[in-house]
Amino acid sequence: LKEPGLLFDKIIDLGFFDIIAKPLKIALKFFYGYLGNYGFAIVLLTICIKAVFWPLTQKSYSSMKDMQKLQPQMQKLRAKHGKDKTKLNQEMMALYKENRVNPFGGCLPMLVQIPVFFALYQVLLGGVELRHAPFMLWITDLSAADTLISDALGLGFALGPLPVIMGFTMFLQQKMSPTNMDPMQAKIMLFMPVFFTFIFLSFPSGLVVYWLINNLLTIAQQYLINRKPA
Repeated sequence: LKEPGLLFDKIIDLGFFDIIAKPLKIALKFFYGYLGNYGFAIVLLTICIKAVFWPLTQKSYSSMKDMQKLQPQMQKLRAKHGKDKTKLNQEMMALYKENRVNPFGGCLPMLVQIPVFFALYQVLLGGVELRHAPFMLWITDLSAADTLISDALGLGFALGPLPVIMGFTMFLQQKMSPTNMDPMQAKIMLFMPVFFTFIFLSFPSGLVVYWLINNLLTIAQQYLINRKPA
């Protein structure tokens, strides 16, 4: 698109976070130049992004874990001051201050990462470089959905092992993450992996590979955090 010299390359729209997506695309092509496989390039790029945000994610999960430890005391305060919202909020803030816990500490680090995730999503979803690009095993086209199971069974919709494995890792990640939700909300959230698996069935395999590797790295990080003594 650059060869005609008429700015045709500018017609490529990488979404709202274009300023972040373009460097990510350059990095992806750089890794491909050394690895010769876009699947492994996606894996390496995902690892690099995870490494950059590792401290933020560490802080987020640590904060959620600290909040989880305060749940028994918070339940007592709700039972005692449930009808007096002002008093309840004051007691809650005093509890946070006493234990040096930031109630928003688990959310803010995650919010910082959202633009990068959306930018990479655009790169992988619309990257023409992935067209007919093989990865490994049964993944022969990173721009197409994984249809190994549906092709074998003659199903009329996309179904493959890759998004199913991704959904399982998402379920495992959710089970390992500290939560401040009540039991009913926690049970409802367990349906999210099923929902995401259903959505990812028709997504390009390259995007599913990114999400899968990111989940595996998050599980490893969460495991390390959970091993720390209370």
